[in-house]
Amino acid sequence: MTPARVGVFGLLGSGNLGNDGSLEAVLGYLRAEHPDSAVDALCGGPEAVSARYRIPATRLHWYRGEYRTASRAGSIAGKGLGKLVDVARTAAWVRRHDVVIVPGMGVLEATLPLRPWGFPYSLFLLCASGRLFRTRVALVGVGAAPIADRPTRALVRWSARLAAYRSYRDTLSRDAMRTMGVDTARDEVYPDLAFALPTPEPSGASDVPGQVCVGVMDFHGGNDDRARAEEIHRRYLDGTTRFVRALVEDGRTVRLLTGDACDVTVVDAILEAVDSPLVTAAETASLADLMKEMAAADTVVATRYHNLVCALKAGTPTLALSYAAKSDALMDRMGLGAYCHSAREVDADRLLEQFRALEKQSAELRRTLAERNQVAVRQLKSQFAQLTASLFPKTDRDHAHALRETP
Repeated sequence: MTPARVGVFGLLGSGNLGNDGSLEAVLGYLRAEHPDSAVDALCGGPEAVSARYRIPATRLHWYRGEYRTASRAGSIAGKGLGKLVDVARTAAWVRRHDVVIVPGMGVLEATLPLRPWGFPYSLFLLCASGRLFRTRVALVGVGAAPIADRPTRALVRWSARLAAYRSYRDTLSRDAMRTMGVDTARDEVYPDLAFALPTPEPSGASDVPGQVCVGVMDFHGGNDDRARAEEIHRRYLDGTTRFVRALVEDGRTVRLLTGDACDVTVVDAILEAVDSPLVTAAETASLADLMKEMAAADTVVATRYHNLVCALKAGTPTLALSYAAKSDALMDRMGLGAYCHSAREVDADRLLEQFRALEKQSAELRRTLAERNQVAVRQLKSQFAQLTASLFPKTDRDHAHALRETP
């Protein structure tokens, strides 16, 4: 029997640990349930994906300067030509596959700055090619949100309509697609894919008593905040820095964490402003690294969505610096909905009050998180079972089962 040809697609290997964690969860599912599948990727960082996950990978864009600002005539022409070349490249790649999976990520939202001719255009090419060549394209556990920009909204809506399978990481995402004109009657909601990753072994007491992990973000607001992006960033950085300084004045040790390569600038700014041996920065290369750091802490305060996922998955009481409704929804699902603070208006004094209230409930919240994590794991097993039934022909499933049963 010819193995199923499975592609994975997205901004993978580009420095965002959350995106790569979603990929890791899907690869774990494929290797367990469809071990004979031939898997490769069309992604943002093919070298990193090939090196880390041992699968062939192709660059998502023909033009290598796709995500750099184009100001000169040559770079503008290169981007324009690249859009045309990518039509043929994407179609040829999709045609070689039986199934293409877009693993998690906020591919149907614009909660961070986004241009329609960037990833939304690439996703549309993928889904349109899938429909043209009868390749099953699956948007698995993805995030979505209402989009004001018309071109971006149109590309996202048509991408979702053309996909053969859709599931979402929260109810807000499904509702957003319904309001954008997508029939979601058969679409299901499951926990974020990262909850399927292995949980770090509990370390008991913190390695450093009283340690607080603070996950930061190079935050400038969302797609509709471009006019005041610098103001939002300054408020976020100033408020977060004041909060870290207050923790240090209380004698607490602080471990700064990132979730994307761009977040390092925020870490550097805080380290410079709060010159204390009590503040250190962690080097993390995966969600597993983040979870280990957070499992060893007493408490976590984090901004990036997948930093929150890691903290909650690790079972550590967490306070969210929330920049989008998806963060609030995640915290509510995990029983910590009362512990959210706006990333756009960081008030260090109020944040410190919330932090102290969180720590007073630490033991109870750890029990709540343990229970909610068990539920999330069960729900994701159902997600993967449904994915198999929807995307893989019965003959492929029988063959995979036979391989697992072979001594």
